[in-house]
Amino acid sequence: MKKYIVILIMSVVMISCKSKAVAVQNNNKAEAPTKEDKKAVDKHYDNKLDFKTLYIKASAKYVDEKQSQNVTAEIRIEKDKQILVSVRFLGITMAKALITPTAVSYYEKINSTYYEGDFTSLSKWLGTELDYSKVQNLLVGEALDDLRKGKYTQTIVENLFRLEDEKDDKLKKTFYLDSDKYLLQKEEISQPAENRLLKISYADSKTFDQGILPTSIEINAIQPKGKTDINLNYNNISFNEELSFPYSVPGGYKKVIIK
Repeated sequence: MKKYIVILIMSVVMISCKSKAVAVQNNNKAEAPTKEDKKAVDKHYDNKLDFKTLYIKASAKYVDEKQSQNVTAEIRIEKDKQILVSVRFLGITMAKALITPTAVSYYEKINSTYYEGDFTSLSKWLGTELDYSKVQNLLVGEALDDLRKGKYTQTIVENLFRLEDEKDDKLKKTFYLDSDKYLLQKEEISQPAENRLLKISYADSKTFDQGILPTSIEINAIQPKGKTDINLNYNNISFNEELSFPYSVPGGYKKVIIK
C-alpha cells in the first residue's frame, strides 16, 4: 500500500525523471521549433480548463509484479491552491494526501506513518524537480511541463503530433497531442542510462462547460526493480462546488524523515 500511495497520491511525478522511453525514428530533426510546433503548443493550451474547484470520484487499480489492488480515490482540487486525495478500500480511508504549492503532507494507515515537508526536500530526495503544477497538470490532462517554455523537435507519429524535448540527452521527454483538438494523448519521460520509463496515457475525455477533462488515465512505470501500472477512471465529476479540504494525521502515527 505504501508504494501505491507514493505513486498514486504524489501523481507519479516522484518517479517522473527516472525512466526509459522507446525511441521513435525521426528523419526531420530541426534545431528549433517550427511554426507548426508553436501552433500545436498554443492549441494545446487553448483547451485549458476554467474552474475554481474540481471534485472527482475515481476507481483506481494498482498492479505490480507482486500484487494487484482495486481502490477508490476521491480527488478535490482548488485550482492552483490545494489538492486533497483520499484513497479508500471497502469504504475505509487507507491514506490521505494534501498538496499545496509550498507543502506536501500524507499519511497511510497500514504502517501508521505520515510525512510533512515541502517540494524542496522531496526534489532533493528524488533527484528531480517536483512541484504542485506537475501534480495538478497530470490530473487534469495537461502536459507535466509547460510546453511554451521548451524547444521541441516535431514529427507525426500515428496521426499524433510528437514533440520531443531537445534540451537533455540524459533526460528525455516526449509529448503526444492529437491533431484535432490538440489534447494531450500521451507523455513519456525517460532516463535511458538508468533503464527507466514513465508513460502517462489519456484514453477518454468528456466536454463540460468549463472545458475538456480526461476521464481515463493510465500510468506505466518501468524501473530496474520492476514494472508498476496504475489505471484511474473518473466516475463522478463536478465543478465549482463549495469544497472542504479536511486533513489531520491520526494520533500515534510515526513521522517519515527524508534525508
